[in-house]
Amino acid sequence: MTDLVEGAVAPDFDLETPDGRVKLADYAGKAVVLYFYPKDDTGGCTKEAQGFTELAPEFAKAGVAVIGVSKDSVASHRKFIAKYDLGIPLGSDPQGEVIERYGSWVEKSLYGRRYMGIDRSTFLIKDGRIARMWRKVKVPNHAQAVLEAARAL
Repeated sequence: MTDLVEGAVAPDFDLETPDGRVKLADYAGKAVVLYFYPKDDTGGCTKEAQGFTELAPEFAKAGVAVIGVSKDSVASHRKFIAKYDLGIPLGSDPQGEVIERYGSWVEKSLYGRRYMGIDRSTFLIKDGRIARMWRKVKVPNHAQAVLEAARAL
């Protein structure tokens, strides 16, 4: 796991989305929310994506882009976006390289079974640096909390 801290240089990313590639360099001088989630079309992940979609106009007004990231394929993202009319880009990281760079590939435990998976985590990046980060995110009200932090930049 990487030892990212607030104020550190944000790890680079270059991800394919249903609408083309997104890179950290695309947001030079701007702010971007990069959030990692375990799987398309599952309960918590759907609620999280819907929360960010609902607040997308507010993020846009604050000059902040929002990108969700999982290991799911672009085809899976396309279906997920269409099914729930999501209004945010979803980046595909099938090899988990970006997920690992952000320290979001972690050991988890379910019913005593240990396995590796994506830690639901969010990073608010401004001018190429991590302004705020949230680990082990609980979905209710999370998008609103991120929006408030983004507005405070």
